[in-house]
Amino acid sequence: MESIIILIFVIGYLSITLEHPLKLDKTVPALIMAALIWATLAVGFTSGWFNVIDSHDFIFDFSKGGEEALEGFENTLLHHLGKTAEILIFLIGAMTIVEIIDLHRGFEVLKGAVKTKSKVKLLWIIGVLGFFLSAIIDNLTATIVLITLLRKLINKREDRLWYAALIVIAANAGGAWSPIGDVTTTMLWIAKKVSASGLIEFVVLPSIVCFALPFVLASFMKPFKGNIEVDATEDMVAEKLLSSRTMLFLGLGMIVSVPVFKTFTHLPPYMGMMLALGVVWLVSEYIHPEEDFSRERRHLYSAHKALSRIEISSILFFLGILMAVAGLETLVYGVIENGESVGTLRYMAEALQAAIPNQDIVVMLLGVLSAVIDNVPLVAASMGMYDGNVYPMDAVLWHFIAYSAGTGGSMLIIGSAAGVAAMGMEKIDFIWYLRKIAWLAFAGFIAGAGVFLLFERVLFHHA
Repeated sequence: MESIIILIFVIGYLSITLEHPLKLDKTVPALIMAALIWATLAVGFTSGWFNVIDSHDFIFDFSKGGEEALEGFENTLLHHLGKTAEILIFLIGAMTIVEIIDLHRGFEVLKGAVKTKSKVKLLWIIGVLGFFLSAIIDNLTATIVLITLLRKLINKREDRLWYAALIVIAANAGGAWSPIGDVTTTMLWIAKKVSASGLIEFVVLPSIVCFALPFVLASFMKPFKGNIEVDATEDMVAEKLLSSRTMLFLGLGMIVSVPVFKTFTHLPPYMGMMLALGVVWLVSEYIHPEEDFSRERRHLYSAHKALSRIEISSILFFLGILMAVAGLETLVYGVIENGESVGTLRYMAEALQAAIPNQDIVVMLLGVLSAVIDNVPLVAASMGMYDGNVYPMDAVLWHFIAYSAGTGGSMLIIGSAAGVAAMGMEKIDFIWYLRKIAWLAFAGFIAGAGVFLLFERVLFHHA
């Protein structure tokens, strides 16, 4: 009977990866898959077909435990829903703050930073902006902001494609070393697999290498030779508002304050994000974006409008995929070598470990896989695969997973949220990206992984 749940997951997963050919939003199969997995679990559990395991490795058997076992099943479901809700509330807060900044045209301030006609200089300015901006506002939003910026700077689409593709590499590399830079690093941070300081300390250098090497190689390529006409002053007065600079720095500052809040209070990160959103919302209610600001125009810049612009479909996708993976984690699948009964994901980890004894190779394969399969379920699965008692917070494994899953997606245009956004905005062709950009992303990924392993395994011998 366990195979039914595995089959539901595989079919759902295939539907998500084939969303473009099927012309079906990936949120739909994610939600259906999660509901069906938990429904099958519930029916199977009460019918005595299989047992479930909670996050403390306690196994519930309905035939022996009765009502008490049923209560354990319900508590396990609530636990997973609570852990998922932490991530979703965090993301809703961050997305709303970014939309408030955008309503006040805060990102227009960045346009003033670009004052060059050299294609290579522009490449590096955009790249560095992407790398650091994605660490603060996440890689997806940073990509959207910078491609919007590119459209105002570069008229020729052929030129813009190259810049947009390299922004994807920079944004994914920048998101990997920050607890708020990528959904996967946020998941690891909220699950207490990594600390903010530990993630930055151990992953920032490999991420810099992963970003810098492709940009160095691209600097010698033909598309980045010569000059480009960049008008950095055109429409600047018309585009910026009185509140643009204030909202940009306040919004970014409040997002960055979230890890600081967590460090001081030891509260979960979503509490810090709630405070950050509250402060930004408060200021947005009273600030005057225009000279002649009337009550009738207040709604154009309000947090209510920002909330209507956030992608709820993405939030629901994360809800579906994380709950589906949690269902797999809960199902008792088999017995491992020491005679211990374990969940599906842990069983898979043991099987992988037996097939590929080197864990670093397994994690690098995870990175390569994340270019084909969404990295959110991959990281969610890896968190269930490895025992938290064996691999405590800030273990090398978690840092390497954060790096690999965060940067590996750059190898294909569909391999990351940033890539999919760039693909949609600039109509980047899958095959064009594969031929022209994939090798650059791969070179950066391997070089960064090499630097990571050199420091962790050779120089400092961390476990």
